[in-house]
Parts: sequence; C-alpha cells; structure tokens
Amino acid sequence: MFTGMMWFDNDPKTPLTVKVHQAADYYHSKYGRLPDLCLVNPKMLPEHEAHDGKILIRSARAVLPGHLWIGVDEKLPTGAD
Repeated sequence: MFTGMMWFDNDPKTPLTVKVHQAADYYHSKYGRLPDLCLVNPKMLPEHEAHDGKILIRSARAVLPGHLWIGVDEKLPTGAD
C-alpha cells in the first residue's frame, strides 16, 4: 500500500473486526473505493495477519497502537523494485 487513510480507535471493548469495518465504510464513502488492506500494530493482532471478508489485516510495527492504516493494496509495476 503506497497511500492510505489513518483511523484511530483505542476503545478496548470494540473488536478489531468492527474497527476495521467502520474504517472501511468511512474510507469507501470518502474515496469511493473499497479498501482491501488494513495495517495495525502487532499488539492489536495476535497472529501475523488475518482475513476479514474482503480486507486483509496485517501487522506492521510502524503503525501505533490504536491506529489502523487502511487502503488499497497496490502492487509495484514490474521492474520498479
């Protein structure tokens, strides 16, 4: 993901999947696209990654606890890496 939207929700009572769906709904209404990737702090996701419907939830140490970085997983063009 090259660009995305940062979402903050540190309510410990709200499950991660609910937070992801709320962020995805807002992302869709704001940008007109459905997100398919959400990066969260490893402390928020016990496993390395999870799948919630159409959104892949992956851990990333650069994301602060309570934050979700949500967007579209864009692949690099061939030869760009």
